[in-house]
Amino acid sequence: MGPVTSTGLIRDLTDDEARRALVHKWGSQDPDVLPAWVAEMDYALAPPVADALQRAVADGVVGYPPFDDSGPLGEALAAFSDRHFGWSIDPEQVIATVDVTAGIRVVLETLSEPGPMVLPTPAYSPQFGIAGLAGRETWELPLAPDAESAMLDLDRLDDLFARGARTLLLTQPQNPLGHVHTRADLEAIRDVVVRHGARVISDEIHGPLVLPGATQVPYLALDGTTDHAVAVTAASKAFNTPGLRCAQIVTADPAVRDRLLAEPVCRNDSWSPLGEVAAIAAYTDGDAWLAALVERLGQQRDLLGSLLAEHLPLVRMRPLQATYLAWLDLRDYGHDDPAALALDKGRLHVEAGHRYQPDLPGHVRVNIATSPERLTEIVRRLALACA
Repeated sequence: MGPVTSTGLIRDLTDDEARRALVHKWGSQDPDVLPAWVAEMDYALAPPVADALQRAVADGVVGYPPFDDSGPLGEALAAFSDRHFGWSIDPEQVIATVDVTAGIRVVLETLSEPGPMVLPTPAYSPQFGIAGLAGRETWELPLAPDAESAMLDLDRLDDLFARGARTLLLTQPQNPLGHVHTRADLEAIRDVVVRHGARVISDEIHGPLVLPGATQVPYLALDGTTDHAVAVTAASKAFNTPGLRCAQIVTADPAVRDRLLAEPVCRNDSWSPLGEVAAIAAYTDGDAWLAALVERLGQQRDLLGSLLAEHLPLVRMRPLQATYLAWLDLRDYGHDDPAALALDKGRLHVEAGHRYQPDLPGHVRVNIATSPERLTEIVRRLALACA
């Protein structure tokens, strides 16, 4: 494709730049394949983050991180959460971990009672394996594929807890559906959990990427959640730094924090000091860039809707309230695996829906965090494959 230009603070990477920078998303593809799959954005690194990393490398910050003190990281996350969500975090309740998936496993192994973990599906594919690694079963809670809302089936959740489940892994905003639970939704979920004395692990990594029209409510911001919930988050999705390996576990009860800190070091994988530098810079100095990003993603969402109406009129798209990952239902085109077809006929790499819900055919997840020109080409190729 031709050169891609910047819009405000968000600069689109050229194809060559993307292949050098995004070695998994772009670098692993054949030259004629357009990648719109894994959750990385085709945008240049936020300048405050890039500057902080360059200073840190110049200073030789490549040793071990400070294992026993959240310090500036906790303070940065607390200030960011207060500004963006009105959520007051005690900086001392922030514990660093290598990434969100690892943090979920640490919390599950350390805090949750033995018993199955409830996983609403479709779900982020690595989440299917977490419970097994922690010696627990995964009990899926499927969301109705044709329902307008992605709210959990509370009666079924109640039944799963009654049958012995002890933990709910709540991903909010939801990936891959891009759904944002309202405060009332979360309070209803909380009431079921409390009734059964169960636990919630809230994956909130996409919280900063709520698009215009929706509002993120952190689960721990609700009354009555302190004693049964832990949040896990990171700057890596909003600021495109997954390779820097630094997430945060957030507790609200000092006793819960102390239980996590008392675990052997080998249970909580070592995070990167450069990841910590990047997270602090993102949380402290990244607001203007993040605001520009959310504006751009809102424009991409609107463009996607127009393109689908023109080129794929039979597609059904979940309302995209957050993230940059659109969930498309292509079943009316008659293909069980449209992602395989897109790669074969359209030289387009999108994620197959069955990776997120194994028994659900005809769906794909499409990454729209790219330029308008590339998004137009993505839809053109998908339409060509499905025709």
